[in-house]
Amino acid sequence: MTVPSSASRSGVPGPGLAQPPVQRVSVLAMAIAGAVTVANIYFPQPLLEAIAHGLGVTENSAGLIASAAQIGYAVGILFIVPLTDTARVRRLVTVLLTVTCAGLLVAAAAPNLVTLTVATLAVSTATVLPQIITPTAAALAGPERSGHVVGLIGLGLTLGSTLSRTVSGAVSDASGSWRTAYLVAAAMTGALLLFLPRCMPERLNRGGPRLPYPKLLGSLPGLLAAHREVRLSAFLGATVFAAFSTFWAVLSFHLAEPPFREGPAFAGLFSLYTLPAALLSAYAGRLNDRHGPTVVNVWALGCIGVSFALFGLLGESMAALVIGSNLLTLGTSASQVANQTRLFVLGGDTTARLNTIFMLSSFAGGAVGSLAAASAYGAYGWTGMVLTGGAFLALTAAALGLGLVGRARSGKASA
Repeated sequence: MTVPSSASRSGVPGPGLAQPPVQRVSVLAMAIAGAVTVANIYFPQPLLEAIAHGLGVTENSAGLIASAAQIGYAVGILFIVPLTDTARVRRLVTVLLTVTCAGLLVAAAAPNLVTLTVATLAVSTATVLPQIITPTAAALAGPERSGHVVGLIGLGLTLGSTLSRTVSGAVSDASGSWRTAYLVAAAMTGALLLFLPRCMPERLNRGGPRLPYPKLLGSLPGLLAAHREVRLSAFLGATVFAAFSTFWAVLSFHLAEPPFREGPAFAGLFSLYTLPAALLSAYAGRLNDRHGPTVVNVWALGCIGVSFALFGLLGESMAALVIGSNLLTLGTSASQVANQTRLFVLGGDTTARLNTIFMLSSFAGGAVGSLAAASAYGAYGWTGMVLTGGAFLALTAAALGLGLVGRARSGKASA
């Protein structure tokens, strides 16, 4: 198994990672590309009812589309993102954009649910570009500006995932067909071919060894075991995203009950209320560059803790839900920026693989959080959701505390 080089362990990228400094226009282009590509995962969600009606299937059957999108994204993170450490990045980006665009066109013309599901699986597997763009941009920015750059790209991802549902629903309603939304997504993805490959380096690791693909994947467990900071970021990513998912997994059920009595359409639009937090989250990168990831992690935990306090004490107030959801979104985004930046500074020639470990851990945490929230809500209602989220936050606080103790001991040992 491969572990980072001594240069990587010291937090300094290896000599093979020397790249020209990233330009602002390139960061903007990468942020736009991240927003467009991550939207391909989420934009079909408001269309499921229209898809069910158009293809003559049940709504439960149409739900396979959402499941296929999540499964494909996880598969792509595991099997494609690690290639960034050794592959020609421009060629990889070009191939993935082409496959994604082709898959969206097939989905737009799908005659039945099976074809649409397979096309969705292919699209979501290939559209993992956000997880390639982020570590690449961080490597180009260098340790001094990596937090700022990761924060800006994270802003693009947050806006893309938030606005995609609203835009796809509006396009479908205006055109009278769910297929139009897929065509628009294909056009936007295809447009990225005109500029995104030019913004990427030829290789992320210019002088390092070219590991065979099986060894590339086989090195992931070794990277997790080799560094305390990797384990800390992975665990924090899992617990914070689990807490985040507990709220969103049951929000629609809570809004459907008194005193709100709101339907699915309102629940789908609720995420628009979190746009202020999405915009503010870009500043988490600056805070990280000034004060370090641990300070940002603690600050993010405070935001999320206050949000769940509001949910618990004022859960029947719409204003409290809106304020709390903004704090939750802000804290989750800031935590992700801090955790990824911690890894990218450490990663050296293993940056993309470390991002794979982090994203898989976060993805697993989100799945556990959603399942736990659904079970707790069914048994204890809204209070069950709050207590479940609080339990995940307690694990986050414990991990941060242990991380600080371990770092202090390491400092003493070094001294």
